[in-house]
Amino acid sequence: MAAPRLRTAAAYGLRGAGIVWGLHREAQIRRVPRELRSLNLRRPLPMWHASLAPVIRHLTDVPTPVVDGVEVREVMAGSVRVLVYEPVGRQRPSGAVVWMHGGGLMLGRAENAHERCSTLARDLGVLAVSVDYRVAPEAAFPAAIDDCMTVLRWVHEQAAELGVDPDRIAVGGDSAGGGLAACLAQRAFDAGLPVALQVLFYPMLDDRTGLGRDRRGIRGPLTWTPTSNRSGWSAYLGHAAGEDEQRAYAVAARRADLSGLAPAWIGVGEFDLFHDEDVEYARRLREGGVECELVTVPGMYHGADSVQPSPPSMVAFLGSASAALARAIGSPVSA
Repeated sequence: MAAPRLRTAAAYGLRGAGIVWGLHREAQIRRVPRELRSLNLRRPLPMWHASLAPVIRHLTDVPTPVVDGVEVREVMAGSVRVLVYEPVGRQRPSGAVVWMHGGGLMLGRAENAHERCSTLARDLGVLAVSVDYRVAPEAAFPAAIDDCMTVLRWVHEQAAELGVDPDRIAVGGDSAGGGLAACLAQRAFDAGLPVALQVLFYPMLDDRTGLGRDRRGIRGPLTWTPTSNRSGWSAYLGHAAGEDEQRAYAVAARRADLSGLAPAWIGVGEFDLFHDEDVEYARRLREGGVECELVTVPGMYHGADSVQPSPPSMVAFLGSASAALARAIGSPVSA
């Protein structure tokens, strides 16, 4: 009779752990400002292993809307598919932003950034180019960053045809896309390719975040969790997150010298898993002589600006990024 008792005890232990986890999550949610709360906070993305990526891609692949006043066309930048967002009445030459979507390095496609890219194009009067980069685990490093570099080179090489000022080309992204944008800024600098600004929405910069032996960044993550983070990095790097990684442009935070890079805007929330790594990267950029505007938002969780874009705190957050881009590559379209 001993074995059944052991199994029963284990079952009660798991049930108890689940109750404790649920209570802990509810306590975290109560710390989020009411206007930012969402049912999504009770359903963190369950990316326990990279093998789940194809299924979760299918379940979460919902293109966002394109805002009025912007035309979208699909083109090939060499071997990479891109979406180009052209605001009606754009004055040429204008600035441009090369954008990388989020998705933990395993999920998403260019269409998921329809709303973000079309809004930037419309509000700033610039060309936005969304990169449909390859994702892990099917395509591990360096596939994604190679795709991003291919597109940045293409925008520079086709600047005259695209109606773009090559001195006003920014790179940007959110979450994993923000991490890729940071790596792209590094690679572009090393290649002598000008970048006017790197705009990084809660970027995924450091594979060591969320490891048991390294608690940096664990500030009540509610949507993207340490488990999902380890899975994403491991799938992308081809080895366990946190292991020795010397390859250039694989992990933005592992670059020793950040001096000389393009100016940066970095925005992140208090309750984001990436909070501490983003604040640290901003500190290192400034230490290296790089102009960097850091915006941190109390009570904000990962991706809150997309889930609840209307509250004043999110309007200010998004406005800060747009203002930084306007200063670097363009100005608002006149009425």
